[in-house]
Amino acid sequence: MLYILLFVVTVAADQWLKYWTVNHLEIGQSMPFIPHILQLRRLHNYGAAWSSLSGKTAFLVALTAVLMLVLAVLLFKKVVRHPLGVTACVLIIGGGIGNMIDRVMLGYVVDMFDLLLFDYPVFNLADCFVVVGAILGSIYYLWLYDKYDAKKKETPDGAEDPASDK
Repeated sequence: MLYILLFVVTVAADQWLKYWTVNHLEIGQSMPFIPHILQLRRLHNYGAAWSSLSGKTAFLVALTAVLMLVLAVLLFKKVVRHPLGVTACVLIIGGGIGNMIDRVMLGYVVDMFDLLLFDYPVFNLADCFVVVGAILGSIYYLWLYDKYDAKKKETPDGAEDPASDK
């Protein structure tokens, strides 16, 4: 139930911030958010990260749908069971769905976070959820998956192979 709530909160927060941005800023307009660090600037991204695949909306929707489905199957089949892995999957799915809603409804993704510390593309809250989810997922896979979720190999006599328990 907690993970369903996390999913709902990620999608709702992303969509609410995009709605606020569209209703308070014109395209290209910016306003201070965290002085000298981050400003809000409304942009429309017709592609993926760094505007790659710009104009390929149908492809991006299909790709996102497939990736979200794969993660959902991993969760449903309990391939990923550790809380960190589940949290990572839910954040990635929530962020992916948040951006997919924009692509399907608008034909572009609303971006608003503009870092002032260095040159970096403008991004949105859904992107943050996907990146944090990917980082957590990497930590989970590198350090926790083998110990908690990997299927144990059996020896010919039916016992668990101690070498498979790293």
